Amino acid sequence: MRFDLSFLPALGAAFMLVFARIGTMIMLLPGLGESSVPTQLRLTAALLVTLVLLPLHRGAYQIDLTSFGPAFTMLAEELLVGALLGFSVRLAIAGLQVAGSIIAQQLGLGFVTAVDPTQDQQGVIVGNFLTLLGVTLIFSTDLHYLVIAALDDSYTLFRPGELPLSGDMAAHITHTIAGMFRIAVQISAPFLVFGLVFNVALGLLSRMMPQMQVFFVGLPMTILGGLLLLLVVVGAMMATYLGYIDDILHDIAPHA
Repeated sequence: MRFDLSFLPALGAAFMLVFARIGTMIMLLPGLGESSVPTQLRLTAALLVTLVLLPLHRGAYQIDLTSFGPAFTMLAEELLVGALLGFSVRLAIAGLQVAGSIIAQQLGLGFVTAVDPTQDQQGVIVGNFLTLLGVTLIFSTDLHYLVIAALDDSYTLFRPGELPLSGDMAAHITHTIAGMFRIAVQISAPFLVFGLVFNVALGLLSRMMPQMQVFFVGLPMTILGGLLLLLVVVGAMMATYLGYIDDILHDIAPHA
């Protein structure tokens, strides 16, 4: 009995190309793609998702294995698509760090920094708290399943062998960055109002009582009032942010 194994090279090439798209996206995803997550876990997740999606989209890869040029070109395209998808989600999460920086400045905590585990660099402590809270809520509300749907839908939006248009990619990234700053200002708006009103009140108080040391009185009151305000509005802030994340994920997973 003879076994026909002539399909194995094409199957192996298709597997590597699917893995390139999925692995690149997972490498950039917040929560799962952090350097603190073991490499074996990230690799296992990428391999499992590849095994699930490969039977669905294997026919989309028409690979010419007689030369290296077409295969390497398609590999570069797959890496580019995976980076675009992962970077979109990463930018959306970065909006919480921007909002945290705005809030920290209004509370007088802009100098209090700690290592942000989602970006592996120093960040203001309020931003770190909001980022970790946002990632936790994404997983707890099952929004992360839309990421898998986005990988599946990406084969409709970005067909293998078709280079994504640079104009469309630039427009998508620009739209995502603009949305990131918009949501950051939107969820930090209560603290902008609080900072404005409180500083105006301190200015009036210093004019009426010039002998009072406004700085030593105002800073503790700013921190205390800001933290109380954060306790009151954090639920509404994160609900608004989850709506924004849901829109972003549906943009890259339109059929979900």
